[in-house]
Amino acid sequence: MKRRMVLLSTAALAGCSKYGEQSAPQAAATSAPPASEPASAPATASATASPPPQGEVLVKAADVPVGGGTVITDKKVVVTQPKAGEFKAFSAVCTHQGCLVNSVSDGTINCPCHGSKFRITDASVAHGPAKKPLPPEEITEKDGEIFLV
Repeated sequence: MKRRMVLLSTAALAGCSKYGEQSAPQAAATSAPPASEPASAPATASATASPPPQGEVLVKAADVPVGGGTVITDKKVVVTQPKAGEFKAFSAVCTHQGCLVNSVSDGTINCPCHGSKFRITDASVAHGPAKKPLPPEEITEKDGEIFLV
């Protein structure tokens, strides 16, 4: 069939149902899984055991200075430690034009391209031209290592 005929046929079939109705193929797609696929059991969480760290090790906690941070260039993540034992992580991609931040000093995460600076506490903009904060990254700390979740 030619492309135009296929498109016209598809458009004609799509126009045969009323708003809010599902056609038979769509209804089948939303039904229960076939017998060959086992239904997944509901997830349970244990309140007593803490989950093991997930993801990969970004940096050792000892390598992140208090009041500063460390840029992990290959993972495009910056990990900060605003207060002793408090670790935060943010994307290392500047929200201005996509350059990678390259340093953390004097309480800010710094972009070398146009001078944007972001606060180590929450990655909010301390100095433009960036207008948006760096997006947060989820991390966990265990046994002296910081993991990207």
